[in-house]
Amino acid sequence: MAGNSFGQLFRITTFGESHGEAIGVIIDGCPAQLEVDLDYIQGELDKRKPGQSKITTQRKESDTVKILSGVFEGKTTGTPIAMIIPNEDQRSKDYNHNTNVFRPSHADYTYQTKYGIRDHRGGGRSSARETAARVAAGALAKLLLKTQGIEIVAHVSSVGKIDAPNVFINDANEFIAEREKNIVRCADPATAEEMIEFIDGVRKNGDTVGGKVSCYIKNCPVGLGEPVFDKLHAELGKAMLSINAVHGFEFGSGFSGSEMLGSEHNDIFVKNHLGDISTLTNFSGGIQGGISNGMPIEFRVAFKPVATIMHNQQTVDSDGNAAEISGKGRHDPCVVPRAVPIVEAMAALVLADHWLRDRNSRLPV
Repeated sequence: MAGNSFGQLFRITTFGESHGEAIGVIIDGCPAQLEVDLDYIQGELDKRKPGQSKITTQRKESDTVKILSGVFEGKTTGTPIAMIIPNEDQRSKDYNHNTNVFRPSHADYTYQTKYGIRDHRGGGRSSARETAARVAAGALAKLLLKTQGIEIVAHVSSVGKIDAPNVFINDANEFIAEREKNIVRCADPATAEEMIEFIDGVRKNGDTVGGKVSCYIKNCPVGLGEPVFDKLHAELGKAMLSINAVHGFEFGSGFSGSEMLGSEHNDIFVKNHLGDISTLTNFSGGIQGGISNGMPIEFRVAFKPVATIMHNQQTVDSDGNAAEISGKGRHDPCVVPRAVPIVEAMAALVLADHWLRDRNSRLPV
């Protein structure tokens, strides 16, 4: 199976299955002498782990991370960093009824056809459990970016048809603190309560619902991104679309920008009070010509409803015969609350990789 690695200079490779012994990640290219805050990395994993609240899957995993290599006396050594996260709550028997049938909107049929074999226990490699490894690696990338003053924050901006108003981010830590006050991770308290009530009703009906995560990158310098095939927004798009259940990505004005006139949409350059060049508006989402322009980078990620529902559904078996799959076991009524740290992690991996590339793009002066 190819396609398990991401990034060029800051490169990660994830491994493991949903119901295997463990999942993990190898990080290659992290600069030496970065101080590693293990508590911070674990804290990011705690935001993604299952069983957090009534509106998430009730699988119980501590997601305790262990660093096996690449760190000495609390600092990176410049060598490959290996992290491992044991699987603790493996209820493989919950998936025995899936052995020979294809679950609607899952990867069962495509994996079976492509490889001739599949792990029916929670989807194996196709399970969203793999994203825990990304969060661990992304937390390290965020620590690297923090040394440059770059901050990445996200929150749940919609669930179903419930949309939160636009939020203003003055301080990243204050924004995160406000977001973490509610279990849906929406930075607007009133909208959060409405979202929670709606998700809980969906859960009680054995169904699922999708939503959107909005992400903001502050203090990004001018010049990150490559201008042709590795445009910064293209890399961010690939990163986000690689996350399980993601069905859409837009940055800046996004799809609504197609409804505007150029005279409305153009971001006018000005010199700000600090003497730096900025723009009056930010329809470009902080990226122009595939390269960061110094304005905040803004994008949104759309997640479909989780495919596992607690209803019986019609399907076919591996021979194409009509079959019925029963709705039982554990399910996540809405993935977006736990997706917030995943979106942040993938954004951090893209930014860390491009920051390292940018350091090599000019001769020293």
